[in-house]
Amino acid sequence: MYEEERRPDHGPLAGFTVGVTAARRADELGALLQRRGAAVLHAPALRIVPLADDSELLAATKDIIQQAPDIVVATTAIGFRGWVEAADGWGLGEDLLSRLGGVRILARGPKVKGAVRAAGLTEDWSPSSESMAEVLDRLLEEGVEGQRVAIQLHGEPLPGFVEALRAGGAEVVGVPVYRWMPPEDLGPVDRLLDATVSRGLDAITFTSAPAAASLLSRAEERGLLPEVLGALSHDVLPACVGPVTALPLQSRGIDTIQPERFRLGPLVQLLCQELPARARALPVAGHRVEIRGHAVLVDGELKPVPPAGMSLLRALSRRPGWVVARAELLRALPGSGRDEHAVETAMARLRTALGTPKLIQTVVKRGYRLALDPATETKYADA
Repeated sequence: MYEEERRPDHGPLAGFTVGVTAARRADELGALLQRRGAAVLHAPALRIVPLADDSELLAATKDIIQQAPDIVVATTAIGFRGWVEAADGWGLGEDLLSRLGGVRILARGPKVKGAVRAAGLTEDWSPSSESMAEVLDRLLEEGVEGQRVAIQLHGEPLPGFVEALRAGGAEVVGVPVYRWMPPEDLGPVDRLLDATVSRGLDAITFTSAPAAASLLSRAEERGLLPEVLGALSHDVLPACVGPVTALPLQSRGIDTIQPERFRLGPLVQLLCQELPARARALPVAGHRVEIRGHAVLVDGELKPVPPAGMSLLRALSRRPGWVVARAELLRALPGSGRDEHAVETAMARLRTALGTPKLIQTVVKRGYRLALDPATETKYADA
């Protein structure tokens, strides 16, 4: 679709940098973002550890075979397949499938439904929203008093789900098929956190609650949690695939955006709407200038700009049309010292990158200003 569009010849996310915290399907999400023009910084915030040899899973499997549940809730395709494969490895596969064949199975979404059917079973019901909240609502509406409910867990206890069922009178059996663990290599996560704090990211995506919790936990370990929360509150847009994923962020007071359909494609489409809408667009010297994360659109043409140049441009755009002193611009430069010559050097590179030198005017002995079009100067001066 995007390849056929000639104007503009860049994607809607061109000039923006998006962080990806996913462990699973990260390549797919990254490719979707890159096809729409984004620069992607990938840092898996967790790793999946299968529990095929885990005593908890073995005990839960034997328990279910010995005493059949009334209802089984399958939450992830990879988890359900892993459970059946582990049971096969213990010589319990046939017994497990035989037992599950006689109970109601609720599958959270089409992928889970596919895994259930691949095992030779048939689901009783699956929500169109792929939401565990809808599964819970269905169970509570039907009533779970005296029911034995087995839930295939996906890495961490489902927030409020087990408690609500138990409050409704159900006996809940957890089936821990795999766990989320911190990544073995923390380097990429630390670089992602540093980029968040320095505002080197425009958005960061989360596709699981454990990933969000893991990233915040690592930020806390490094003493960066206040700075990370500050960035996510104001400058770096947190985008979650659904409301359950957003819970660890919301518990810290962070508002997130979420697509109506809890899938990767709609998540990317939402970013395609939100990020360009947040970019500052100004009429400057007869041109339309849109300031994005690491690039500028000048009359719709993408102009990559070095980090120092972007820092200067943002400082100028905060008061468009007003003169900004060299000393103030020097403070805006990353890692700047005391030599105002650094401002002149960075400004020269910025003008070269923009390709239109008259966008920024030099005001002798005072500083620099964006050459805001006269008709709009009054409006921005009052802002």
